[in-house]
Amino acid sequence: MLQLHFSQDDTPVPPIPTWDAGAVAAHVAYMRRAVADLTATGELVEARGLAAPETARIVRAADGAPAVTGGPFPDRKEFLFGWWIVDCADEARAVEVAALVSAAPGHDGRPMNMPVEVREVLPEPPAGG
Repeated sequence: MLQLHFSQDDTPVPPIPTWDAGAVAAHVAYMRRAVADLTATGELVEARGLAAPETARIVRAADGAPAVTGGPFPDRKEFLFGWWIVDCADEARAVEVAALVSAAPGHDGRPMNMPVEVREVLPEPPAGG
């Protein structure tokens, strides 16, 4: 699993809704090419982006009912931007794919170089175990 993290602290890129239309189009085209290439190799399982953190909600069980806390969460400077699940031959290939995703162009056409966390998705435990 490749987790795309975004932080103004280490990725000085303005939020995508503030980009001009050409920059957004270039970013989306890059990501679509990456998706197409990884689909063609059979490595892409799923890729998703997430809405801005202002729309997030924290839900906890409280006396048998959901307790919902709304965002935004100003104490958090970093947030999960999206994820890609890839089925690669080995960790080295997963790292290559993560670097490809990290290099998506930003508002100024240069690579964003956003941090991408690479984590193995564990298999389900055996039934009855």
